[in-house]
Amino acid sequence: MPAVPDFSKPYRVDNGRKFRLKDFDPADTAQVKSKKEAEKELPRGIERMIELQDKLYAQDKWALLLILQAMDAAGKDGVIKHVMSGVSPQGCEVHSFKQPSVEELNHDYMWRAVKNVPERGRIGIFNRSYYEEVLIVRVHKELLERERIPSSLVSKNIWNERFADINAYEHYLSRNGVVIRKFFLNLSKEEQKKRFLKRLEQPDKNWKFSAADIAERERWNDYMTAYEEMVQHTATPHAPWYVVPADKKWYTRLVVAAAINSALEDLNLKYPVLPAAQRKELEAARKALEHEGEHH
Repeated sequence: MPAVPDFSKPYRVDNGRKFRLKDFDPADTAQVKSKKEAEKELPRGIERMIELQDKLYAQDKWALLLILQAMDAAGKDGVIKHVMSGVSPQGCEVHSFKQPSVEELNHDYMWRAVKNVPERGRIGIFNRSYYEEVLIVRVHKELLERERIPSSLVSKNIWNERFADINAYEHYLSRNGVVIRKFFLNLSKEEQKKRFLKRLEQPDKNWKFSAADIAERERWNDYMTAYEEMVQHTATPHAPWYVVPADKKWYTRLVVAAAINSALEDLNLKYPVLPAAQRKELEAARKALEHEGEHH
C-alpha cells in the first residue's frame, strides 16, 4: 500500500512553551485543496488504521488513548464517527464525559477518567476528559466549589498545580505502555456561529442545540485563554497536543486520522510470532482437521 501522507505534522505541539493560539489558523487546509480531495484521501488513512489496529489488538502490549477537546460545534462527534468507522468495535471504546455525577464529585477529579483508560491492545477515545478541569472549571469558578475540595487547598496556584498533576499522570501512563495523543479542535468564532444557526434551522439538528451554548459563546475569550494555557503547560513529547484546524470538517478528520496512524506506526507493531511448541500444536490440529472423518 502506498504511504499515506502525514497531514498532522504541522499541528503537533510537543513543547508548549512557545505555543500561541494565534499562530494556528482554524481555516487552514494546507495542501488539500477541496473536500473532494479529502474524501478520496480519508479512506486510505482509515484502511491503514484498520490494519494497524488489528496488529495492536493481536500484540496486546500497547494501548492508545485519544483525547478530544473543543468548543461546542467543533465536530468532536463527527470525528469519532468518520475517523473510527471501520475500526473493529472490539478494539475501540469511546467514553463521553458529561457533567460529573454526585458520585464523581465525591472523588478526586481524575477518578472517573482513570477507570476508563483503555486496556492493552485497545484504542480508547475520551470525548472531553480530565482537561475539562482546566477549561470549563477554570472559566466557571462555581464549578470548582461543587468539587468540595478543602478550601485550604484551593490556592491561586490551583491551575498550575492541576497542569503539574496532569503531566505527572500522563507521564505515568506513557511509562506503562499507554500512548497518548490529544486533539484540540480549533474552531473559529465565526464558524461556530454558522454551525449554531444551522442547528437552529434544521429540525433534525435541533436536539444538538442548547441555550447554554450561547451563554458559553459570551465567554469565548476566556475559553481561548484557557485552551492556550492548557496547551502551553501540558504539551509534551510523550503526550503531544494536536491543534487541529476545525473550520472545515473534512480537513479536521484527515488530520486526526493521520495523527492516529503516525502514533501507531511509531510502535512498530507486528503480529505475535508463536513459540515452536505452540506452532507444533497448530500443525497437529491442522492435520487432525484435514483427516477428520477419514475411517481407518
